[in-house]
Amino acid sequence: MSDTAVSESTETIERSLRKTRVGEVISDKGDKTIIVKAVTRVPHPRFGKLIKRITKFHVHDEKNEAKLGDRVSIAETRPLSRLKRWRLVEVLKH
Repeated sequence: MSDTAVSESTETIERSLRKTRVGEVISDKGDKTIIVKAVTRVPHPRFGKLIKRITKFHVHDEKNEAKLGDRVSIAETRPLSRLKRWRLVEVLKH
């Protein structure tokens, strides 16, 4: 087995560990930056009823292609600025 085959398989494993989320764009005012709202439903710790948890992500959008209200897919990446830790994968619905 060659060294390149080992490094390629290791790189593939590292890529698959990155988190992905789907959410809605709530702000596109920044240059190459959008803010995405992701809603998760989790059970209440005491009562068990499903409640919504809303998380806002600052996302890098290199081509400024996502607009307000779009449904987008995002992926975790290295820190790009003080708040940006995610990048835009694709716009699912305009």
